[in-house]
Amino acid sequence: MKESGRKQSAASPCAACKLLRRRCAQDCVFAPYFPADEPQKFASVHKVFGASNVNKMLQELSEHQRGDAVSSMVYEANARVRDPVYGCVGAISSLQQQIDHLQTQLAIAQAEVVHMRMRQFSSMSSGGGTAGNSPENVSPSSRHTQTQPTMSLFTMDMVVDQANMGESLWSC
Repeated sequence: MKESGRKQSAASPCAACKLLRRRCAQDCVFAPYFPADEPQKFASVHKVFGASNVNKMLQELSEHQRGDAVSSMVYEANARVRDPVYGCVGAISSLQQQIDHLQTQLAIAQAEVVHMRMRQFSSMSSGGGTAGNSPENVSPSSRHTQTQPTMSLFTMDMVVDQANMGESLWSC
């Protein structure tokens, strides 16, 4: 990757040197990571961090770590340009809220499924024993529910508790 940066710098300065209006030296630390054809990449990093800070950070890192560092700086800089107050933290917080909401919805759906299974089980075991509900005519999933009612009751209580807890968190 460094070779392509050197060949390119001979033809035109890297995006950093072009923005900073300086000569792009052979040993330019920016050239391998900020090619001339991606000027916006360095512009946002420069706006947020400053060229001298980026230069210092890159100089302190070994060459195999610099690419990842530049990727992180570009991501953070773009996030800061979009949201100057929170940056990446705002995006992470928003995603975490979405995860929490979806987990609550999942717990509610699971509770409804367990409740429906328990209702089906109780209707089969409470005198609804017609010929259609004989062991030969019951589906395998229904037989499983019939053989382990204690497990289903316990599971239903846990899922309902999780769903209620999630609802109370969202109602604040």
